[in-house]
Amino acid sequence: IMATEIRENKSDDASDEEEYVLPQDTMLILQQFLEEKACANGNVQDACFEENWQLSQFWYNESTKQTLASVVQSLQEQNAATFKVALLSAPSAYKNVSKINANTMLFEFDERFAYHGDHFRQYDYNRALEINYLDEFRETFDLIIADPPFLSEECIEKIGIIMKKIAKPNCKLLLCSGAVVQDWAKQYIGVTMCKFRPEHERNLGNEFRSYANFDLDSIIKRNLTS
Repeated sequence: IMATEIRENKSDDASDEEEYVLPQDTMLILQQFLEEKACANGNVQDACFEENWQLSQFWYNESTKQTLASVVQSLQEQNAATFKVALLSAPSAYKNVSKINANTMLFEFDERFAYHGDHFRQYDYNRALEINYLDEFRETFDLIIADPPFLSEECIEKIGIIMKKIAKPNCKLLLCSGAVVQDWAKQYIGVTMCKFRPEHERNLGNEFRSYANFDLDSIIKRNLTS
């Protein structure tokens, strides 16, 4: 964002244009103000939240968001009214998925997304071992899509604990994470690597993969050919 100041040149009536760049901390304050203003005015759907890298946030590209939404549509089939979807640390997928499924719940640490109202639950995977944590969602969801913020064994293990707590029996589990978590994903969540590779608006340094406890690739392939 740049502020422009035009000064009058009295000698030749010309104008000199000088550009000033706001300091980074001022930019962040201004961005937060604009986002809060959009929420207050009811225009939040048009607000574009920037990724918070300190929270390890990386938004999916449009193709990936559409693919995830198509998977939801295929899995819910004729049960859309009762089929419940949980998104764990995957806020960029919410808009597309919620258009397909009205029962979508976003679990996210970042409270900027609280504007989703009753469809938002602030959570912290570090609390996974706490007694009664998220018990109100025990055995609630038919499909869980998770994108853990960190590629560590501890994070995958605790995300797995939460996923298993809120999953219905026979729940479909879909994990989007780095290739390095393959063994942990199988050990703690019970999912195996798929061919589908989620992509992001910004290129990541780590190889990113998908994992599921169902035949994800066949569903995606069928959707592409239908």
